[in-house]
Amino acid sequence: MTDVARHAGVSLGTVSNTLNSPEKVSDATRRRVLASIAELGFVRNDAARSLAAGTSSTVGLVVADLGNSFFVDIARGAEQVLRRQGMNLLIANTDIDPQREVGNLETFERARVAGIILAPLDTALARTEVLPVRTTPTVFVNWRSDARFSSVAVDEGHGGALAASHLLSLGRRRLLYVGGPLFLNAVRERYEGVQRAVAAHDDARIDLMETRGLTIRHGREAGLRIIEDGAGRYDGIVAPSDLVAVGLVQAFATQVGFSVPGDIAITGYDDNHFASESAVPITTISQPGEQMGSVAAELLLERIAEPGAIARSLVLEPHLIPRASTLPRA
Repeated sequence: MTDVARHAGVSLGTVSNTLNSPEKVSDATRRRVLASIAELGFVRNDAARSLAAGTSSTVGLVVADLGNSFFVDIARGAEQVLRRQGMNLLIANTDIDPQREVGNLETFERARVAGIILAPLDTALARTEVLPVRTTPTVFVNWRSDARFSSVAVDEGHGGALAASHLLSLGRRRLLYVGGPLFLNAVRERYEGVQRAVAAHDDARIDLMETRGLTIRHGREAGLRIIEDGAGRYDGIVAPSDLVAVGLVQAFATQVGFSVPGDIAITGYDDNHFASESAVPITTISQPGEQMGSVAAELLLERIAEPGAIARSLVLEPHLIPRASTLPRA
């Protein structure tokens, strides 16, 4: 800024006003300063400016997996709210790695961001009262936090019940839940919701096939096991992720004379963008990702404005999107 002031023949304060309060500078002076900025290639150091002012206009978002479009939706919702407040969003992808999650949080803390929105992995870190963030206001998204942190999540049990109820309404009675591991909160809560819905029908049953993960590969492996055990044993499957559902569809496609949804109907979860583009479009439980991101950003702005305010936890409702994996073709 000193170089710009010298080049433009103005005071350092005039350069500062040109950048931060242009209404205080005459048009002629402002044009001269901007010309010097362009000629010298000056780029303002917002990090240094934030340190000097004691405030920042940047918020960090740490997500579990950007390969899951659900988290992209969360980021989009958060950014929309923050942009209206003149703030920027920086996104860090944990890529389902607990060490990277800690590293991302520490990086944002060192960068002195105004606040952090954390979509945590299902690990001990998410349940602890002590994060590797000591002074930065932090809000959880896609996780119900304790009283210390504000949070926004979805009613996972209700989502599982929606999926099972949909299959039951179509006359499916021999159901199977394919997903895991069950120590993951979301997977377990969705299964509990399925169990509650099935328990309301005396002529229906639900079995469990636990997997080691929620990818297409895990779904495909489970599908091949189902075929080996006898493909007609079940007429409906609830999967706690769209990836598992797609893997199941791929496995069943190898079985001649066995069709989805004719012989077995399948529901997924998350409404990943590719779910509607599968060989058999997947009926799914959609979580309001953009709304969750927006609410998380609003909760964070509250924490930034009033650090001592009481934490708030909000729970949103998912909804069913029926597609060809459960609905008979016309």
